[in-house]
Amino acid sequence: MYNAVGAVKNELRKVIVGQEEMIDLLLAALFCNGHVLIEGVPGIAKTLTAKLLAKTLDVGFSRIQFTPDLMPSDVVGTTVFNMKTSDFTFNAGPVFSNIILIDEINRAPAKTQSALFEVMEEYQVTVDGTTHVMRQPFFVLATQNPIEQEGTYKLPEAQLDRFIFKIKVKYPELEEERPSCAVSAAISAWR
Repeated sequence: MYNAVGAVKNELRKVIVGQEEMIDLLLAALFCNGHVLIEGVPGIAKTLTAKLLAKTLDVGFSRIQFTPDLMPSDVVGTTVFNMKTSDFTFNAGPVFSNIILIDEINRAPAKTQSALFEVMEEYQVTVDGTTHVMRQPFFVLATQNPIEQEGTYKLPEAQLDRFIFKIKVKYPELEEERPSCAVSAAISAWR
């Protein structure tokens, strides 16, 4: 198990500069079947880390940009009438994946945020009386930017309770951002 974790960390480090604590906490949450709320200013690789984690683990990934006009059915899916078969069919929403990135979770109203309650707690979604179970692993990473509070909605305690960690991410240290000799040589050779 340790070798697998080390291999995942090494893959992430090829692209993500610094952020060791964030990577450690993401992996711990994943192994504990928990979910993570990541808070930090724009441009510190929150979204990139989520995409890269899914790619490294070779699992499904979906990203949902939360906005004020997003509806719960835009997240979980909806039942639609199929005129060819004269029957109702369920069209799964983007939450039906393995690693889900909820970008700027606090930009959507409480009604839309509530669409995540069941799926984050019970790993299933109930639509029109039918329960749909999530595939494993199922891991939600949500981001929020701490600086832009206008046009945002406070996350309810019931939702905050669904996250095992709230990770506050800062810019990498200057020493972490300086390229290593090998990277500098590779960049020079490329030019």
